[in-house]
Amino acid sequence: MESYFHLNRHNTNVKTEVLAGVSSFLATAYVIVVNPTILSQAGMPFSGVLTATVLVSFFSSVMMGFYARNPILVAPGMGLNAFFTYSAVLGMGISWQVALGAVFWSGVVFLLLSLFNVRTLIVRAIPKPLRYAIAAGIGLFITLIGFANAKFIVANPSTIIGISPMTPALLTFLAGLLLTAVFIVRNVKGGILLGILFTTLASYPIGRWWGTDLAPLITWQGLVAAPDFSLLFQLDLINSFKLSVVPVIFAFVFTDMFDSVSTFVGLAEAANLMDENGEPQNVQRSLTTDAVATTLAGLVGSSPGTAYVESAVGIEMGGRTGLTAVVGGALFLPFLFLAPLLSMIPPIATAPALVLVGAFMVRPVTKIDWFKMDDAIPAFLAMVLIPFTYSITQGIIWGFLCWTALKLVTGKRNEISWMLWVINIFAILAILQH
Repeated sequence: MESYFHLNRHNTNVKTEVLAGVSSFLATAYVIVVNPTILSQAGMPFSGVLTATVLVSFFSSVMMGFYARNPILVAPGMGLNAFFTYSAVLGMGISWQVALGAVFWSGVVFLLLSLFNVRTLIVRAIPKPLRYAIAAGIGLFITLIGFANAKFIVANPSTIIGISPMTPALLTFLAGLLLTAVFIVRNVKGGILLGILFTTLASYPIGRWWGTDLAPLITWQGLVAAPDFSLLFQLDLINSFKLSVVPVIFAFVFTDMFDSVSTFVGLAEAANLMDENGEPQNVQRSLTTDAVATTLAGLVGSSPGTAYVESAVGIEMGGRTGLTAVVGGALFLPFLFLAPLLSMIPPIATAPALVLVGAFMVRPVTKIDWFKMDDAIPAFLAMVLIPFTYSITQGIIWGFLCWTALKLVTGKRNEISWMLWVINIFAILAILQH
């Protein structure tokens, strides 16, 4: 363990890495149920997508741990599965088999870009102020997700969003939030994981006494289900290579690339996972892993895989090496048979962890020179648009375009790299397509 993952060099140990892996898994595990729920609306069998989701999450996260040695979990992306279902299949009218083929071909493009180091160049082309802003924006995004999962923040026709009326469920969430915060402030080992467990246990009386669906009754009959491999190799490689499907492949390529790159850069910046040159550690191997995850997703029957922002939960618990990702990834595998077990962990249980992780991820904003307005304005836009648009991609797109525009009009063209010009072209194409 020590010789391979270099635990001492990263000031960590096996216990810390294991606890971090468990915490990241608990924060990410919702994908096992949510991904099939969305993709099944495209006509795919729920059980088949569930099996595919577990396979992608397991193999890709373990690869991230062993090959890239980074503490980041990889699983099918949420925005990408929505595009797969609502835009590609239901919107454009292509079959889900063709859409899976598009996922596969986008993964091949990713792999080529990674092998030829293009994606690494993209990472290095991101200006430092935007890197700091992306990290903070992702933190705010995670916090928003946590509040939304707890139904603390809800839609409001008059004010766009608002606070929900106080309920027993919200009181339980707030109690879990306070206790988890106390654990963190007092430096309790495994405090975030303890907060998740406490909130889960506290939610069960609510489910019994108030008749809500927060905590379902435990019945062993509903906990075990056989895996469904019916979606393996069901992709349509030939029809997905037609000209009419190219926009779908491009959308997968662009969205997945910027989601994964910005997530990876943001997490690395927040956790100081940098190499001696100040770049995210093992960047090429990490992006290659992401490319393999997308290619694998097309083969087994899922939307593209991507690095998960919820990995920040484990990173904040001290996870600094690939062992965290290996542990988190391995925990997906039993759910080939035990997927219903996840229904015992209600959304309000992981919500406090997601909310509080945001407090740690906004730290890099202190590195931005807020008095240098041609740096500050693009950074600010990138930071706030990530949660406001509910899209990491949109935040980084508008941050890039604003950076380029302001540097041009202020006579600082030398601060715009050639790769950033290329990125801007693709950003504009993505906006036009959107």
